[in-house]
Amino acid sequence: MADPQATAAAVKDAIGGFGGGFMVSRETKALGERTGLDLWPLYFRGRCGVLGEVDADVVCSAAAFFPAEQVRKHWEAGRALPVDEAVALYAGACQDWGRRRLGAFAGAARLAELLERVAVSAGVLGAPLFAGWRAVPLPEDAPARATQLMHVLRELRGGLHAVAVLAEGLTPLQAVLLDAHVTPRGRISGRDMALFHEWPEPYPELGPEFAERRARAEELTDRLMAPAFAVLDEAESAELAELLGGLA
Repeated sequence: MADPQATAAAVKDAIGGFGGGFMVSRETKALGERTGLDLWPLYFRGRCGVLGEVDADVVCSAAAFFPAEQVRKHWEAGRALPVDEAVALYAGACQDWGRRRLGAFAGAARLAELLERVAVSAGVLGAPLFAGWRAVPLPEDAPARATQLMHVLRELRGGLHAVAVLAEGLTPLQAVLLDAHVTPRGRISGRDMALFHEWPEPYPELGPEFAERRARAEELTDRLMAPAFAVLDEAESAELAELLGGLA
């Protein structure tokens, strides 16, 4: 019998890395040049545009691990690009990156099939960006489809992780500082991630009790993700982990 929580834990790094890889890709850089938007305004309009043409506080509620003042600054800076167009362009960059990176991957079609089953089965509570991105049409070709689905499931985990962090009594900044982070360019320290996300210094010193809370939040995130992976049986769970491992 499959253990969906173990599956969620086993695949999170690969989904996180490949699901967000396009955000710092040559495809997204070219998109920024075409639209005239810098990295962060394009990121917030493209990623969070699925929420609609909303006040920046709504974006901040979903993009939990960024300082609110920076979210507002970048969201407002991108308003010249309508959200529907921003999402379509951002999805296109995701798809093009996937075609480049997974174009020769023989397991792309099966990977997309398994990921789609997980995405369709998942609940949307606590994960508004997941709900929005799941509604974005998927491309037909397998490399692009699999990549967009990894982005969709990355948003699911991101939303649920924010819930878990708050449940453990941590602030978003504390959560960012307390762990190394998997990024499309490898692992970076919590401090480097905080700087990248434009959290103002100085940063607090966090003792062992905070590290324990952060570990509990990670385990809780795996538990919250488990119902989505329960749609897969033991063989399919192992196959998904193997396919994602093959991407590395």
